[in-house]
Amino acid sequence: MAKNLQKTLKEPIEFEGIGLHNGIKVNLCLKPAEVNTGIKFKRIDVDSDKNIIEANYKNVSSPILCTKIKNSYGVSVSTIEHLMAAFYLEGIDNALVEIDAPEVPIMDGSAFDFVEAIRSYGSQDQKYSKKFIKVLKKVEMKNGPKYISIEPFAKDLVIDFEIVYKNPLIRTRRKKFKLSNGDLTSIYNSKTFCLYEDIDQIRRQGLAKGGSLENAVVVKDNKILNDDGLRYRDEFVNHKILDCLGDLMLSGYRIFGHLKTSQGGHQLTNALLKEFLSDQSNWDLESLERKEDDNKDSEYLRPISASV
Repeated sequence: MAKNLQKTLKEPIEFEGIGLHNGIKVNLCLKPAEVNTGIKFKRIDVDSDKNIIEANYKNVSSPILCTKIKNSYGVSVSTIEHLMAAFYLEGIDNALVEIDAPEVPIMDGSAFDFVEAIRSYGSQDQKYSKKFIKVLKKVEMKNGPKYISIEPFAKDLVIDFEIVYKNPLIRTRRKKFKLSNGDLTSIYNSKTFCLYEDIDQIRRQGLAKGGSLENAVVVKDNKILNDDGLRYRDEFVNHKILDCLGDLMLSGYRIFGHLKTSQGGHQLTNALLKEFLSDQSNWDLESLERKEDDNKDSEYLRPISASV
């Protein structure tokens, strides 16, 4: 079953754009990679002996307003979640991401450009089976009104996501997403969003320098400020699911399980991964094609201290 073989890109794919938070122009090149190498970022504007950053939940240095990863030399890359979600959705296991700036380009605020380019340029199967993280028992975490859990679910991923906003337009919305359910366009094509009243505070933190109505949905009271409005009625919660998929990809594998969250985000998803993967009785590695070598890569998931 070829769909259960590892995949990489068929050829290099180039992008250019600006960073959402730093506003810096950036060039990005996605390249094929060997089996079992996972997703790695390479900062080509940094010394070559220090510029590799492994896309790994243990390397997340800041999960506030975006996901940022950093290596042991302090070299980082941020806003990786939409690209990582594209890899998740398109089944890409191994890739080298060359980038000449510290932030992945925001493109149109969704994963659309990344997904469509991967489909256009193509992917290729590799002669080694995929491995999946199989959830063996439920793990849950609470942080005030925020909640997240993951529990067993056979051979698929379900994300049950609830958002809660006081804004009269966004309000409380909930959606259950199942990865195997056909057309995923409404997920990868949903844009990031923010409240108009939060923009000044975000910019005072030195963020959103590259943000605009071209790459984000802006909500003011009960009105969408973008001329073209929303792409989908449930775009807000769709985008949160997209972010969640990108953050889950940092586990190094796709996951068979049922994730539930209310008011979740980058920080809560990363905290769940740390808690869940720190105890190997919570999970197992499963190959749908063959059982040998299932634990060969378990060092990648060695126990770590959990933190919220």
